[in-house]
Amino acid sequence: MGLSSASTATEAIKLCIFDLRRGQQEGQELDKILFFFPADLPFSTQLSVIGLSEGLITFTRIFSPEAACELIEAERHSHVFYEAEPDIWMVMIVEKNESEAIWRIAALQKVLKEVHSLFLMFHGSIRALLEKEPAGGLIRAHLHPFMMDYLRACQKWSPLDNCCWDFLFGKKLLLPSFRDCLKECGTVQMLNVSREAAIEVQSLVRLLESCAGSSPCYSLILFQDLLVSTTLSPVDTINLFTYAVLRLTPRTISSGVSSWSYLRKGSTGSSVTAGYTLAHSASVPDQYYCLPDTSPSGDNNYHVVRPLKRDRWSKAKDGFLVTDIWSAEAGSSTSATPTIWLQQTEERMYLCAYQFRSLTLILVVPVASILNGEQLVSLVKQQVLENASLKMLKVEEKLSKGWGGENAYHVSGYRYLLVDVDRNVSRASPPGKVTTLTKDQVLRTVIVKGPKVGRLFPLQFSIPKVVSLACTTTANVNEVWHKKF
Repeated sequence: MGLSSASTATEAIKLCIFDLRRGQQEGQELDKILFFFPADLPFSTQLSVIGLSEGLITFTRIFSPEAACELIEAERHSHVFYEAEPDIWMVMIVEKNESEAIWRIAALQKVLKEVHSLFLMFHGSIRALLEKEPAGGLIRAHLHPFMMDYLRACQKWSPLDNCCWDFLFGKKLLLPSFRDCLKECGTVQMLNVSREAAIEVQSLVRLLESCAGSSPCYSLILFQDLLVSTTLSPVDTINLFTYAVLRLTPRTISSGVSSWSYLRKGSTGSSVTAGYTLAHSASVPDQYYCLPDTSPSGDNNYHVVRPLKRDRWSKAKDGFLVTDIWSAEAGSSTSATPTIWLQQTEERMYLCAYQFRSLTLILVVPVASILNGEQLVSLVKQQVLENASLKMLKVEEKLSKGWGGENAYHVSGYRYLLVDVDRNVSRASPPGKVTTLTKDQVLRTVIVKGPKVGRLFPLQFSIPKVVSLACTTTANVNEVWHKKF
């Protein structure tokens, strides 16, 4: 089926968020646009793209009223849809180019789902912000900087790092391909630990929970960029793990940039590019974001927290991580305790992060359970230092002793991605190994089958029909990219 597209040859990728409930009256069409990339496209072009997307959504509902539209394949473009919230849609339009990267649509959908989940964790639902200010200025002021920060969420943290994820490379938007990395959005990467170490970790978890006194407390423990323990729900674990790897692990703190690696800098041969000027993105203030609103509104200056900005977390002398992102007032020198929203319980939580060598501990405590706010958060931190320091030292030593480095789980001679969809856990070849893959190697047939790999995963390999962006998904819990080179 051929579909005409509003994109031109130089507009390879578009990303937009719009609300179907808005802009239904003639002359008010711009009200439905909540975010659009590239932002410097004419409004007529933006409306054309969103109008086409809205038409496709409405048309497909005739045949599938219960299941939302996920994908429309046109002759020259792939239209990827995700209904983030009722009647609020995120759409990515990617130009097809046979000479460039190959990706799977499920991977692109995962990107849309991930950025929405992170937005929920920090700002709450899009619909709630729209209801708070129906004119739309508030949600636009939150969405634009958040989306732009997400797209440029990562940089190289080491000159020796060959694999790096940063959707925005200079003034261009890039999509990682199968040659860049094997990565699965919406999953966590676990650390294998011995029984003795697991017992020590569990003891540390109990100590951390006791530091909050009678208040309920949840914890997340990472070693390097790998998850060791969590007491959060699966969805909240994934969100907080994703953010921790982006901004809170030792690599990100010590270097001032993120360690999450997808895309190799300086190698654009395997990536789709779009040459847009990133309007309104370079000179945005840290705390306030002023965005021209397309609907009638009074004051369009809003206090906007930007948790994905680089270089805003640092390690204090006591080991706790601090940031001024959540400062109560713009330009204030006093840092406020970070807060997040848990999706499982819909509670607002204080976030406290502590780092000791390669160990990162994250505590979340309900805001509602702490009457004196900042004072009691300080008390919780003091209890952690007094009661859990020795245990953290012991746990870090045991985990370091059993840690075999980045290549610890690498199967020599193979490149693979394994996803356990039931537990939302993935494991893949190290980024440095993946970069040696070629397209022909990935698309060939499976060569190995067996009962298990190492100590964790069953081994039953198959190659997806179309290989993908760095965050690939597989149809079966035991499926994986797997190729000998």
